[in-house]
Amino acid sequence: MRTRLHPITRRHALQGMAALGAAALAGRKAAHAQAPSGPGPKFLIVLAAGGGASIIDGPLAIRASESAGADSLNCFADQAVLGTEGTDLRAVDIDRDAIGAIPSPFKGRQQWFIQKHHQDMMVSTWTRTSVNHTIGQRRSVTGNEAWAGRTMQELVALTHGQSHPLPNVHLIGGTGYTQRGSDASLPSWAFGETVTDPRLWPLALDGQKGLDIASSDDLLAKARALRDERLDPRSRFGRIFGRSPKLQHWSQIRGERRAAIEAGDFIRKLMLAEDSEGFPLSRYGLQASPELARIRERLPELQSDPLQAQAAMAFLLIKYGVSVTVTLGPSADVQVKGEENIFSGGGIYGSDNGIQLPEGTVFNTPLAFDFSHQAHRSTQSLMWSRLYTIADGLIELLKGEEYAGGESLWDRSMIYIASDFGRTKHRPAGADEFGSSHDLNNGVVSLSPLVKGNRVLGGVSADTGMTYGFDPQTGAPDTGRQMEESEIFAGLLQSLSVDTSPAGLPDMPAMRKG
Repeated sequence: MRTRLHPITRRHALQGMAALGAAALAGRKAAHAQAPSGPGPKFLIVLAAGGGASIIDGPLAIRASESAGADSLNCFADQAVLGTEGTDLRAVDIDRDAIGAIPSPFKGRQQWFIQKHHQDMMVSTWTRTSVNHTIGQRRSVTGNEAWAGRTMQELVALTHGQSHPLPNVHLIGGTGYTQRGSDASLPSWAFGETVTDPRLWPLALDGQKGLDIASSDDLLAKARALRDERLDPRSRFGRIFGRSPKLQHWSQIRGERRAAIEAGDFIRKLMLAEDSEGFPLSRYGLQASPELARIRERLPELQSDPLQAQAAMAFLLIKYGVSVTVTLGPSADVQVKGEENIFSGGGIYGSDNGIQLPEGTVFNTPLAFDFSHQAHRSTQSLMWSRLYTIADGLIELLKGEEYAGGESLWDRSMIYIASDFGRTKHRPAGADEFGSSHDLNNGVVSLSPLVKGNRVLGGVSADTGMTYGFDPQTGAPDTGRQMEESEIFAGLLQSLSVDTSPAGLPDMPAMRKG
């Protein structure tokens, strides 16, 4: 039985932080996590794979020749499952004429990503505890409430983000991945701040810049002081609710953290929009981020693809020291390229009306991975390829940014592809396209120089499609074991130099370097 521990106070959190250069706080050494990159912050990017990213449609794909039940198992023709020299990780490369009933051809490509990034890629198998979307998503970031209901993002913010203006930012909302944890004792700055549109959000990061009315810094400071020190505390609302944690959090955001954001000039540094007639930045004394041209090389569709815009903002938040953890992911809406009126004449789902979209028109399926209910093969292929493309862009941007002493931001970062659950393992006999349901059994992908990359921890049965576990100490496969959510949760946190010993979580050296 897991023991619920007393909440960690802000003082304890500060004591647990690693030294940050010569001016850092003295802290305890993490009992279970000694990352090779040494002291200083680590960065977590949660890339949400909402709807059930099936691990056997990606890096643990099964070839038909390997399975005794290939005709009814979710496996692939041998030529579609590609290996890469020097790794056991696999890739599925397939061409499709449609995404189920959506008449949009595409090429699903995974091998390029494995070839490029396998050294930093680790697959860990696990079996989940819920096939409900929201519950499964939440448990993917809490380890099934393994540490008093705290999320991974909150724990990384608590450990590494105390000096950052907004240490924990969510670029998507309304999901279990971005729900606040259930430990109300954490300092309010560790909880996630939601950004609904990363392309417009920078306009809200300064109270004066970008306005077409003249005002002075001194006058604005006096007005804020009058509001904060006299008007609000003396108001009836302030007298009644002044001690409310939510109001105190708001006051902190509006006070010291707002000052840090304005002093950092983030309204300009984080600006993803370009100066144009429709978005006249220069008219208001603003400009695009100085990093925008470099970002566009890696994320060329960021002005039209919301997920690429999220990835661009995630990079900027880490680069400019705003955040230590960022959560992003595809929406549940179908997204298309171009100006074609694809909804005319019966709509996008009716291929009988003669509509044929150009290849690659649809780049995000309805319901993301959960469109697998209607079209498993094509949905999984398209969405895995989409997430790999986003992850690659982030990795290259972070690699190109020095942290200190020749070390890049990527050397201190992790991308965790978090799925709510897996998908069922079987298909109608001989079916090339089929619908699938939710399944507890699956695996998880993490990308980082901080984990033991280029490996599969656990494995998959070629006859059943079910994954099995591994020894937490050595990483040796164990066909009689299933990994729990709390174990994978602990291993990922330990890789990020989060001391998990106060929660009594299992030691997972098989997952981390050092």
